[in-house]
Parts: sequence; C-alpha cells; structure tokens
Amino acid sequence: MGRVFNFSAGPAMLPLEVLEQVQKELLDYHGSGMSVMEMSHRGKVFDGIIKEAEKDFRELVGVPDNYSVLFLQGGGWTQFAEVPMNLTKNGTAAYIITGNWAKNAAKEAERYTKVVRVASSEDQNYSYIPDCSDLDIPDDADYVYICENNTIYGTEYFELPNTKGHELVADVSSCFLSRPIDVNRYGLFYGGVQKNVGPAGVTIVVVRNDLVRDDLPDYVPKMLRYQTQVEKNSLFNTPPAFGIYVCGLVFKWIKAQGGLAAMDQINREKAKIFYDALDESKLFQGTVRREDRSLMNAPFVTGDPDLDAAFVKEAEAEGLVSLKGHRSVGGMRASMYNAMPVEGIQKLVSFMQEFEAKHRV
Repeated sequence: MGRVFNFSAGPAMLPLEVLEQVQKELLDYHGSGMSVMEMSHRGKVFDGIIKEAEKDFRELVGVPDNYSVLFLQGGGWTQFAEVPMNLTKNGTAAYIITGNWAKNAAKEAERYTKVVRVASSEDQNYSYIPDCSDLDIPDDADYVYICENNTIYGTEYFELPNTKGHELVADVSSCFLSRPIDVNRYGLFYGGVQKNVGPAGVTIVVVRNDLVRDDLPDYVPKMLRYQTQVEKNSLFNTPPAFGIYVCGLVFKWIKAQGGLAAMDQINREKAKIFYDALDESKLFQGTVRREDRSLMNAPFVTGDPDLDAAFVKEAEAEGLVSLKGHRSVGGMRASMYNAMPVEGIQKLVSFMQEFEAKHRV
C-alpha cells in the first residue's frame, strides 16, 4: 500500500522529511560510526543532541530563562502523580474535568492532596469546555489543573481559565507545538510527545524554576522530583535518547515551516476543511459544541454503529487509517496533528462525501 494517512490519536504521523533523515542517519550519526540508539547518553555526541534539542524547543515555544525544560519518561500517568507530589504545599488542588485524562489526573492526585473539582463537562459527555471565567477556586489551592486539548472527546481550550492568581498546570499533549502559547501563563505544562512531536517514550515538562523544590516529603521518589531532573539536565539516569533525538529533528522541521504561528495557520486551515465538510454533511455529525471543537482531534458519527464500522473499514482500504473513535464516544475520530498534510484531510473529506452518496437514504 505504501505510506498511508494515519489519523491515529497517538502514536501518530511524523513528518516524512524527519523519518527520511532518521533513516539516513540511523547507522552512522554524523560520522560517529554508530546509531543514536547505541551511543552513551554521557558521551559528547549525545550531549550535543540534547542541548541542541532544548535550545530549539526554547526558541520555538519562547521559554524564558526562569523555566526549566525537562525530557523525561513515564508519560501523562507519571505526571498525574508527579505534579501533586512536587507542587503540594497547602494540601489542596483545583481540577477542571473536561474528559477522561483530567478525570484520571484528579483521581490520581487524590493519593497526595485534597482535590476540588471546580468545573466539569461530564454532564454532557464532555462535549464542551465549561465557563472558566469565574471559578470558585479554594484560596489555599496550590494549583489549577487542566487538560488543554481532550483527545478522546475532541474539545480544546481556546481561552485559558481565570485561575485567580493560582498556578496553572496543563497537560498539553494533544496540542503540543500546534500553536503559539504564552509560557508565562503557566506554572507548569507537560506533554507526551507521541501525538504531535515525536515517537512514544518522551514526556516534555516545562516548569517555572521557583516551583522546583527541595523540601518535598520523604515519600516522593528521587526519580519523581523535578529538582532531581533539573539539577542533572534531564540526564539523572538514562533518558529516552533516541526519542529525544527525533524530537529534536521535529523541532527543526517546525522551525523550517515558519514556527508555531505558521503551524497554527496550517492547522486551522486543515480543521476548517474538515469541519466545513462535516457541517455540510447530512450523514455525519460532530459530537462537540462548535466553539469548543479541537483543531487536533475531531470525533464524528453517523448515528448507526454498523455504518460507522463500515466507514472505518472502507476508509482503511483507501489508505485512511486509524479512524475508529474511542469507545467513550464511538463512531470515528480524525486526529489532525502537525505532520498530517492538507492532502490527507482533503482525501478524507472526499471519501466522506463518496461514502455519504452511497449510504444516505
């Protein structure tokens, strides 16, 4: 079949140019005589790789000097615990529940702190982002936590919550590097890279340095202390070296596209093509309130599970793969991350129209 258009929610497509460069350098990285996956993380060559990756990331995102950038392992689930372990002082945290991942994060945080759920969209199956302009946040809340883009349900924050002076912590996994952000609005944000940035196995954490503490409870493992990783520049133990290398190539690819502002423009164009077609369809319907529709993850249904299954199967035969929706929503889901070209969206829309012509009564 050759390469397909992969609409998976993650691991997801990587830029073809990046994959080709990885292929070119796989056996011999820059004359070192070995692959990046073979070399010591303590060696000079990899030291250059990780330092350049951090430099490019800081330039892309606009990370000020008073924030640390960490390349870690463990994914979102580890951060669900590591955030409250490291940020709890007063013993209370505020969580906004807009999907499975925020719900899971809140439940995990309850092992380490009191969690107050200050807003939720669970009443309508997470199909919208609640009004976060005037939340009842406890005065002693150590932070306010959000999942900024909800992969499963297809909603996205386009306006950050009013945290009323409390630190904002965000899981940005699904919208990572898809658009510009103001780093100073966050105390900490993190993302698993497997959706929009690189291969599975790397988690990037950006944390303001004054939140990196050495007075944590004894129960906090050494590996789960941000201070441990900050002091060793993400090299306390063997990092996910090959994944970091690929992320570094993706950073350079995004810079070559024109940076985050250019990615935002392209991603909005792709989303508009898809959502315009969805709104014009008489067969397919979206599952999310229009103003909250994610630019990255678009769930849609026909209303007939058998027809949904037929669509997914026939689409795969056309090279449009991983369109099956999450079981919580059903139907289909098209993930349109940075590496998904406009041509992939156009082909999907054309196939949707052909399918509708055959099946609409």
